[in-house]
Amino acid sequence: MTNVRIGVMHDRDWAPEGLPDFARRAEALGVDDLWVVEDLGWNGGVSAAAVALGATRRLRVGIGIAPAPLRSPALLAMELATLARVFPGRLVAGIGHGVREWMAQVGVAPRSPLALLEETITSVRALLRGERVDLAGREVRLDGVKLVHPPAEVPPVVAGVVRARSLELSGRVADGTLIAEGHGPRDLERIRELTAKGATGDHTLTVFAFACVGDDPDAVARTLHPHTEGHGAWLGRPQEEVFTVSGDAAGAAAGIRELAEAGADTVVLRFVGENPLGQLEAVLTAR
Repeated sequence: MTNVRIGVMHDRDWAPEGLPDFARRAEALGVDDLWVVEDLGWNGGVSAAAVALGATRRLRVGIGIAPAPLRSPALLAMELATLARVFPGRLVAGIGHGVREWMAQVGVAPRSPLALLEETITSVRALLRGERVDLAGREVRLDGVKLVHPPAEVPPVVAGVVRARSLELSGRVADGTLIAEGHGPRDLERIRELTAKGATGDHTLTVFAFACVGDDPDAVARTLHPHTEGHGAWLGRPQEEVFTVSGDAAGAAAGIRELAEAGADTVVLRFVGENPLGQLEAVLTAR
């Protein structure tokens, strides 16, 4: 298979007390990444990442994603620096716009989501590099802020975005782009074109994908149905056009290969249905 990192998501609906054991078992299976989720009302992304990192020895842990409106760039950089110093080389920080309705729900919807995301990512990356940051932006103000303990190994900061202008922004200011579930190989070709408009160096692409592995096609389709239906509505596309990594183990492995050949550097599987770790093991074995 094309050289691609395989990750697994700890789903937001799973109780957080199960995260340490899940992370250890995923690591034992040989997966490369574990990604945690930060959505309003579910779990905190930084705290979940700390739990997963502390429970494992080699897994890379991704935060997917911290909503910029909810996070002070200075505080976020402080939190990320702490994790990166204690667990060097094992953290990826995802930052995104956040769901606008949720941001409005807690009174932090920005005037300019694009400006906020750019100013947040730019300042967080600079702070993690140990720089003093002075910024009087449209959405962010920092007056001579500098980390006392910046990380020796700066973690990559990726932007979790979907729309064209945000993808161009990601290519310009972030180390990589995190793509939501449902996007297939054709989407990745377009996404690569958009991020390349502003990219000045290596720019990674991490793709989340719904996954369901089983030998009964009808059972797999039934299990996926509510997830692809809801996500199709969110993406504004027919349910049958929501890409998934699914089918028997060989078919699921082929789906990962398709994403890799289209430009994905990391594929993060969001398993639905019973026994997600058993499904993961089947996919890894079939690679």
